[in-house]
Amino acid sequence: MDCIFCKIVSGDIPSNKVYEDDKILAFKDINPQAPVHVVIIPKEHILTCANDINEDNSAIVGYIFTKIPEIAKLCGTEDGYRIVNNCGEKGAQTVFHIHFHLLGGAQLSERLN
Repeated sequence: MDCIFCKIVSGDIPSNKVYEDDKILAFKDINPQAPVHVVIIPKEHILTCANDINEDNSAIVGYIFTKIPEIAKLCGTEDGYRIVNNCGEKGAQTVFHIHFHLLGGAQLSERLN
C-alpha cells in the first residue's frame, strides 16, 4: 500500500506527533492552513472520506470525535477550533485515508476559502 498516512503510522515517515494511542494518531500538518493545524487519523487504513463511513468503521470515527476535545486542549485551542473532512478531489482531499483536520489558534473566518 502506498498510503502516506499508513507510512506515518508505521514510522516509515516521521511526523510531529501531538497525540497517539493504540487507535489513532494526531500530528501537525506539514502545510498548515491555520496557526494550529493538526491531522487526526485512525491507525487502521479506512478509505477514503466521510462518504465511506459505515457500520464497520463508524466506531473508530466516533472514537476520534471523543478524543478531539483532548487533542484541542493539548494544542491550546479548546476555546475554539474547526474540524474539517475534505471529501474527494473536488473537496480538496489529497490523501485517501479518512482523516480530520483540527484548525485553530486564531480567530477563524466564517467563510471557507
